[in-house]
Amino acid sequence: MQRIEIAEPVMQRETFDRLRDLVHRRSGISLGEGKESLVRARVSKRMRTLGLTDYAAYLARVEEDRGGEELIELLDVISTNVTSFFREERHFHLLSTLVHNRLAQGQRRLRYWSAACSSGEEPYTMAMTLREAVGGEDVDLRILATDLSTRVLARAREGAYGPKEVDRIPPRLLQRYFQRNSDGSVHRAGTDLRSTVSFSRLNLTEIPYPMNGPFDGIFCRNVMIYFDRPGRERVVAEMARLLRPGGHLFVGHAESLAGSSAGLRSVEPSVYVKP
Repeated sequence: MQRIEIAEPVMQRETFDRLRDLVHRRSGISLGEGKESLVRARVSKRMRTLGLTDYAAYLARVEEDRGGEELIELLDVISTNVTSFFREERHFHLLSTLVHNRLAQGQRRLRYWSAACSSGEEPYTMAMTLREAVGGEDVDLRILATDLSTRVLARAREGAYGPKEVDRIPPRLLQRYFQRNSDGSVHRAGTDLRSTVSFSRLNLTEIPYPMNGPFDGIFCRNVMIYFDRPGRERVVAEMARLLRPGGHLFVGHAESLAGSSAGLRSVEPSVYVKP
């Protein structure tokens, strides 16, 4: 019997350019040349869900959706969400030291922000680090965790992770802050973590941000690389506005704010302070 090959739908250059422009305008994510295959692969998954076989028809669906729900779905599939507990661990050692210093100075109200929290590993790591640093002291501690993707936010709120996902958490912290189901297949964030972290959707390109601040520290790691320089400058300036004097901005180890620091001073690679 002859095998029939089903041709994959083709994305025209004009359609790709319009999708790329739409994603950039609404999320700040810059999809450079050579990203056609990535966009095609991710958008095609959403198209299959909708029963569509033509990229131009999908683009029309997004543009004609006045409620914006399909735009959110598009940004969800385009967004890259790579994370882990205690990723770039040096930042959490420094965070612990900074909190000890604030407590020694008599500060008892602490506010932090995980600006691209993905599926929750970063803010929950921040919460473990901060709660360990605070110890038994009477402190008002809160962490805001935001992300563009509604899909990963739903998973972050659930706070459930498999054994491989929690393997970088020190055993004593895993036992203290997570609840394990009977067969050990799922570890769920416990009450102490859930009471510390609140999750909300936020598009970092929609400035000014709705929070009042000020924050003692902001983690915005491995996000700037997806923005063009003007977009990065706007985001950094807004975050600098929301930091309290002496507050710190943490970016990814592979990122730099050179030319976009908005008056922040470098403390060490990937860490900046507001004078």
